[in-house]
Amino acid sequence: MKKKITKAKRKDLKNDNNPVPQKHHRPTWDEYFMEIAKQVGTRGTCDRGRVGCVIVKDKRLISTGYVGSPAGVKHCDEIGHEMHTVDYGNGDIHRHCVRTAHAETNAIVQAARFGISTDGGTLYCMMVPCYTCAKNIINAGIRRVVCEKDYHGGKRTKEIFSESGVELVLLSGELMQYADQK
Repeated sequence: MKKKITKAKRKDLKNDNNPVPQKHHRPTWDEYFMEIAKQVGTRGTCDRGRVGCVIVKDKRLISTGYVGSPAGVKHCDEIGHEMHTVDYGNGDIHRHCVRTAHAETNAIVQAARFGISTDGGTLYCMMVPCYTCAKNIINAGIRRVVCEKDYHGGKRTKEIFSESGVELVLLSGELMQYADQK
């Protein structure tokens, strides 16, 4: 059974000299994988840092990670934060929740758990990694790290990335802020 096309519909179907379609913004690879990392972060279980991370090789996603307690251990969302005060020795004092593993370390651990090499990969994360995660990133053979924001405790990370040859790309100059950051 054929549908009858009305005059109004026929006008819509006309090809008026090939009108230009609206411009579509196709994201760059960095934008694309950063958006995926943000979505991964929605699984996070600590409201101080619902951030995600993805590891990519040859423009293919190989591992994901988000901020969360170790498997089988209660989460911040269930029992609250495990806060520690960190003195950076330069007058900066910050409070950190240490109940959870960071997204970057979780992504590396997930790759290792399933036998996936991260050597030569690119890691996408929400902010410049902490010093501990940076050491894990270097030892995992990751060669490039793309971050959306800077991190108040990222000075040492930047130094060892530079020293070890890990390329650090900051997509914005914005600094990540926390509730009780001083």
